[in-house]
Amino acid sequence: MKKWLVIALLLPMMAFADTLTIKDTAPETYVVQKGDTLWDISSMYLDKPWLWPELWRNNVHITNPHLIYPGDELRLTYNEQGEPELAIVTPAPSRTKVQLTLSPQGNRQVKSATPINALPWSVIAPYLERASIMDESEYARLPHLLGNQEGAVSFATGDLVLTRADRRQSGRLVITRKQNELYDNEENFLGYQIRHVADATPLDVELEGQWLVEVQDSNFEARRGDKLMAVEDTDPGTLMLEAATDQRGNIVSSLEQHTLLGKYDVVIVDLGADEVKPGTVLGVYQQGPTILDSEQPLYEHENNVMRSAFSEGQEVVQPAIKIGDVVIFKTFEKASYGLITRSTKTIRMGSIVGKP
Repeated sequence: MKKWLVIALLLPMMAFADTLTIKDTAPETYVVQKGDTLWDISSMYLDKPWLWPELWRNNVHITNPHLIYPGDELRLTYNEQGEPELAIVTPAPSRTKVQLTLSPQGNRQVKSATPINALPWSVIAPYLERASIMDESEYARLPHLLGNQEGAVSFATGDLVLTRADRRQSGRLVITRKQNELYDNEENFLGYQIRHVADATPLDVELEGQWLVEVQDSNFEARRGDKLMAVEDTDPGTLMLEAATDQRGNIVSSLEQHTLLGKYDVVIVDLGADEVKPGTVLGVYQQGPTILDSEQPLYEHENNVMRSAFSEGQEVVQPAIKIGDVVIFKTFEKASYGLITRSTKTIRMGSIVGKP
């Protein structure tokens, strides 16, 4: 607890006021490419990409800075007060391109362009739709797989499996399994990390108190006891980036169980929905080991022999240094999923997250 208080005091000292500073390497013009993300483009111009809307604040022609399309030509300029501004000088042709489709009814369809995403959708989509963090009682209430007519104990794509439930769940179904238990640094239980095993389609068969599902698109073999969970189609919408203020937390796990993390790894932080929301940007900080200052300075872990009562070494707690950014994209009651969007060095479990 003592060390945490020191960390909490150090971090605000390292967090300067949000100012709009353009990078020396920022291009004067840039044409948005397919596959770009809002974060990628922001990072070309700003050290603090979440301040992206500030570049548009004096441009009355832009109503939503988060709607940028492949093919748009952006140009960086400065106003009379010397403040940087970014404008769309040449809109993408696809913004106004109309595609006419003739049909017997003479309908006309307009093909609209799709704006770029704030974050790489292909990376986070599987976790938005199929991964979850649940408390013990919520997980226990889910119906589970019983078995099949062949007496198998595991099931693959195409297998028909019996399950039991009081009522058929609505929405698309996925087969899930408890992957691990999540705890914060104080050993408080955060929930079960739920892993996506396969998709499942209910068959239209009338069975009292039971129903059959067909296993589809397996990532792993399904097993007896695996749970069935309903999921809804997810629309990312417009993710508005916003810097965290006084939130403090830690990276407690990674969805792929990696111990060494970097850009585009998905992590779990111990901040829940009442503390952060999708789009919250957190800085990632690393704190070095405590130093025992004496005639021969030692790191704390080097002094494995029982600390001598005669040692006059003084403990020196190192400051937490920023090594990356993480953007929250899905929240639960006690924890959240975040995507590492930038890292200057390898990020490890237990890293601190806070104001970026």
